[in-house]
Amino acid sequence: MRFAFAAFAASLVVSSSALAQVPPEVEACRLSGLAALQKRSPSLDQITFDMDSLGISKADTKVGETPIKMVIMGDAYLQRDKTDKPNRFLCLLSDDSKVVLTFFTEQ
Repeated sequence: MRFAFAAFAASLVVSSSALAQVPPEVEACRLSGLAALQKRSPSLDQITFDMDSLGISKADTKVGETPIKMVIMGDAYLQRDKTDKPNRFLCLLSDDSKVVLTFFTEQ
């Protein structure tokens, strides 16, 4: 009985730590988006994704001649000096998780 409980408790710890990890593609999109937005708004110092809202989909399409292998969409919070408004976020990735496009729009 103790073994079953210990195994169950261990599985909960593994599950919760796996949920806390951010996929590398999401982090690539966050960093690319932050760099692009900082060019226009240097006071922007942070982008936070609402991980519960993110949709991560594999794709097999092209934009022009550029292959698109993954699409990530969801809510992002852009922290500036005075405001923190939710924005919709779109990121397109090509082969090897290379970011092709990041796009933010206010809801």
